[in-house]
Parts: sequence; structure tokens; C-alpha cells
Amino acid sequence: MEVAASVTRDGKPFMATNLSLSNLLTTLKALLQPVRDGLIIEEWHWIRDTQLHENAYSYRCNGPGAMATLRMAALNLHRLAGYESICAGIQAVRHHITALLALVKRQPQPNSC
Repeated sequence: MEVAASVTRDGKPFMATNLSLSNLLTTLKALLQPVRDGLIIEEWHWIRDTQLHENAYSYRCNGPGAMATLRMAALNLHRLAGYESICAGIQAVRHHITALLALVKRQPQPNSC
């Protein structure tokens, strides 16, 4: 199975191709679901590393889990606030304490589904 993904990074197109072999007897849709799930996870890891520099720090004991939780909360707050770009969201609140507190106090909107 060949899975190709194309995205834009730093304004430049980026293409990645992954090849997989399997002897499972299943449908293509069922076989692709774990691949899609893995790509979504990697997308979040890439954002956390490039925007929040997660891999640059080493923590001990409960530190890694606590910091990962705080980073994900920060990313989710920026997404809830409507920022398309995490970088733009970070820049908007970096030196503006009232904007940062507004992100934290923001109430989630009811899902329209």
C-alpha cells in the first residue's frame, strides 16, 4: 500500500510517501484508518516541536507529562479562539496578558452538529 501526503510547510510544498505491506484480509478503508490516525498524531507532534520546541527540553519525573498536557491545552485554546496559525496565535498573546487571560476564560461554543 502506498500513501502519499502533500502539505505546505513554511510556504513551500512538501510531499511525503509511505509504503506499507500487510497480509491482513480486510477492506482498503479499514486498512487506511490506522494510517490516517498516525498522520494526525504526527501532525500534532510536528506543531508541538516546531512551534513550542518540545524536543529541546528534558524534564524529570512527572515533568514531561505535565508539560505535554500544558502544551496541548495551549494549542487547543488557540484553536478554540479561531487562530488558523498557531504561530500567529502565540504572537498575538505573547506580550499581551489580557489577551492571554481572555483565551483561558473563553467558553466553548455549543457544537452545531
